[in-house]
Parts: sequence; C-alpha cells; structure tokens
Amino acid sequence: MSMNALLEEVSRLHHARPPATPEQIDAFEQRAGWRLDPDLRAFYLHCDGADLFDRVDPAFSFPPLSELRRARIVMSQDDTDRSGPAAWYAICEVRDGNYVLLDVSQQHDGRYPLRDGFREGFPDPSQCPQIASAFSEFLEGALRSNGRWFWLKKVAQEG
Repeated sequence: MSMNALLEEVSRLHHARPPATPEQIDAFEQRAGWRLDPDLRAFYLHCDGADLFDRVDPAFSFPPLSELRRARIVMSQDDTDRSGPAAWYAICEVRDGNYVLLDVSQQHDGRYPLRDGFREGFPDPSQCPQIASAFSEFLEGALRSNGRWFWLKKVAQEG
C-alpha cells in the first residue's frame, strides 16, 4: 500500500495530530543530527504524531517530533552508551511500557529499519530484533493489526 494511502487511513480512522511544519522538521533534524527518511517526512508533514485505535489507551502512539527521543532516554532515563545505542529512537509507544525503535544507524533503500523495543530485553540487540525494514512497512502492519503486536509471530518464526 502506498504511503499516501496509509496516511489517509490514519486521518480517516484514527487520531492524527495536526501536521508538522517544514520549520519544525528542520528544527528536529538540527537537534537530532540526522534527517528524516522519506516515509517519516511524509508522516510528519501529514500529522505530527498519531494514536491508533483509541485516543485514551492507544495500541500504537507515535509522538510529535518535539517529543521524539533516543530510546535509552525514554526507556532508561540515561543518555549514555551503557543504556543503549545513541542511534535508536522511540518512534512508537505500545502498551505495557514497550516501544518500537527507529534505528538511524543504518538505511535500506534510503529508509531506516524498525526494531522491537521489548523493555525486558532492552538494550540487547539480540532481544530487540528488526521488525520492519521501513516506517511504511511498520505503519501498514499496525493499521492491519487490530491493535495487536503483529510482529511477534514473525520474530518467533525467525528466532
């Protein structure tokens, strides 16, 4: 499914925030030290974060750019290497204090992969496996998931 179709679905069926401005995106990229890939840029220009399935207790909650932080800060309240890689960002909160992590240390076809941010396994890379090769792939899975952690079956099969 195209990114535009996914974004239309987010706005139509879920709880999207108003779009980020190009200036907000520039400010984020300057602060973070890396550039949004095409999927993330499209998402944030469409909506500056969103909650899927429920506004009060969302199955997936994507933060606004102003709240997008390194996973080690969000999950460990520590911004040092002993608390996880500097290149992992908490791109989506899921229930029970777990996160989906954006790995900005690598790109595939110009897009950043996403990892399972399982709190009990964080920050061990073997416990935080890749679950999507791009944000659009993850977003499509989330929209089709009926609010479930759709990637767990895939991770179990690969493990």
